[in-house]
Amino acid sequence: MTTAVTTPSATKTELYRLLGTPVKGGVLVIADHASNHVPEGIDLGIPAELMNQHIAIDIGVAEVAERMMAPGTAAWLAGISRLVCDLNRDVGMPGMFPQVSDGYAIPGNRIGDEGRAARVAEYFHPYHAALESLLAETTPALIVSLHSFTPGLATCDKPRPWEIGILYNKDERAARIAIPLLEAEGLTVGDQEPYSGRVLNASMNRHAEQHGRAYLSIEIRQDQIADAAGQALWADRLTRLCRDVVSKLD
Repeated sequence: MTTAVTTPSATKTELYRLLGTPVKGGVLVIADHASNHVPEGIDLGIPAELMNQHIAIDIGVAEVAERMMAPGTAAWLAGISRLVCDLNRDVGMPGMFPQVSDGYAIPGNRIGDEGRAARVAEYFHPYHAALESLLAETTPALIVSLHSFTPGLATCDKPRPWEIGILYNKDERAARIAIPLLEAEGLTVGDQEPYSGRVLNASMNRHAEQHGRAYLSIEIRQDQIADAAGQALWADRLTRLCRDVVSKLD
């Protein structure tokens, strides 16, 4: 039996959007890189067109998450660009305030220790505190950490053939269920590709692994979800995947 918390159907702050009504025993989709928004007072010093590229936002994930909304499923979407503060990092971790991203200089992130500490206090800590409060109040059966990856980096010619990648750190429960289900659909699935969850798993380490909460950390190749048709296809696929994973979890 699921128990709902009294939460508006859509809550929005500069730090996050909450879509749907979280329920205990349901599914919560978390997208730490869902926005390219730069708060007032911050100048990253880069051309505007770069803010629509993968260095600033995980292309397609917000739209996929929105299409997954149904009773029992809610979504928590970050409201600031990863270039302002990468919320899927630990404090002090390289790349939290990138000065170069895929070969592009980000001069507005040359801010020194004081500037970095100010952004951590303004964005990072409140974002994660609010998310943890939500998870503690309405613990889901499954957390889905949703990201997307570029088909090719400007700074690397290594091919990226996977349509989807599944990442994990120590807790592999959901990953081991999901990977064969996705492969059965004829997909090329990256097991710890194109990134390793042993290295890049900060949000799920914090909100899932530390508390024994089951999770899937998913990376979808961005050409798969660059338009409405692809977003709808993957939203349906992930909805089915979440249902199947939850049914098989201990």
